[in-house]
Amino acid sequence: MNETATAKPAPKMRAAIMPVTPLQQNCSLIWCTETMQGALIDPGGDLPKLKAGVAKAGVTLEKILITHGHIDHCGEAGILAKELGLEIEGPHEEDRFWIDRLGTDGAKYGIAGQSFEPDRWLDDGDTVTVGNLVLDVVHCPGHTPGHIVFVHKPSKFAIVGDVLFQGSIGRTDFPRGNHQDLLDSITQKLWPLGGDITFIPGHGPTSTFGQERKTNAFVSDYALAE
Repeated sequence: MNETATAKPAPKMRAAIMPVTPLQQNCSLIWCTETMQGALIDPGGDLPKLKAGVAKAGVTLEKILITHGHIDHCGEAGILAKELGLEIEGPHEEDRFWIDRLGTDGAKYGIAGQSFEPDRWLDDGDTVTVGNLVLDVVHCPGHTPGHIVFVHKPSKFAIVGDVLFQGSIGRTDFPRGNHQDLLDSITQKLWPLGGDITFIPGHGPTSTFGQERKTNAFVSDYALAE
């Protein structure tokens, strides 16, 4: 008699938000519940706070992931990587010029910025692993040219950096920002992932793609139809 194989459930992901820097940027700790291996996404500063949060969660850090090159998102990522012997993955190489100026930008915001070379630049369609988790990489330019988003489809969960916020979108008045590119990134790359995707933005509270598509003053279907 032939037995029907039972599909193994996808590894589960958990996440914790730890706001850092004077700009209150949402650094995310994500981890695989099967292995308790994790990654910090956008550790821009306040490293003692981040290390304490990792220890409290009982997570072993495996790597650092970066959505884009702005100071509040990655100013102290290189410092943390050296201290803990971690590799850095992301962002897209189009943000190299932002990372190269982290030291200068840090002085403006009171953050110990230090430039670094990621161990791996990421591009649209790439994947990254954290423990047994596999996250998809989506290149979403507009806020910065090399901005990327991390998506864990089995959990219906995304970390979107400064592309999209609850009720708003990222600024595009920085060097090489582009408003139309940002709108296209959201509507053509994020919305097709599904309205039931919950996301952590770079600042402020979480939301879902569906909620923002209904109510966001900048990228709702209603707003874009005008």
